Amino acid sequence: MTLLEASGPLGPLLPAHLSEFVVGIVLFIVIIVVMRKVIVPRFETMYSRRIDEIRGGMDRAEKAQAAAKAALEKYQGQLANVSSEAASIRDQAKADGLQIQAQLRDAAQTEANRIVDSGRNQIAAERTHALEGLRKDVGAMATALAGRIVGQTLDDDARVNQTVDNFIKSISDDTKAGAIRSSTNSSTK
Repeated sequence: MTLLEASGPLGPLLPAHLSEFVVGIVLFIVIIVVMRKVIVPRFETMYSRRIDEIRGGMDRAEKAQAAAKAALEKYQGQLANVSSEAASIRDQAKADGLQIQAQLRDAAQTEANRIVDSGRNQIAAERTHALEGLRKDVGAMATALAGRIVGQTLDDDARVNQTVDNFIKSISDDTKAGAIRSSTNSSTK
């Protein structure tokens, strides 16, 4: 049978000789056996390696994700500790600031009191000094005036001092009495 004569159910695929058919079947079986023994196991090992790599990659990814989650929780805990520590430091600084402010206020008040006391002492000393100077000057002028009126000099210091003291006392008594009168007059109006 020739190639052109084959018009059966297989058409042009029908071999011209039976030996071609047998050789084709044998080669097909050899190819299947070789594929099953050599190629398929290689594919299977390659597939199993890929599956292991994928599973290992997924396991590594899960472990890395768990480690990242643990690190995140750790860092969030540390951040919370740092935040609370910063708040306590801030509160301590405020308390220290208030304490320092109170100390400075107390020191300033003490210094102000000292300055006022010093000023009062200085005023009292100046007043005493002015009274003594006034007493001497008034005494000298009164003695000189009395000496001119009498026509003689008054040299007795004890008597002069007594006269001056009585004069100053009478002036201060008159000033106090005038103040009392003016206060009673203003209260009766």
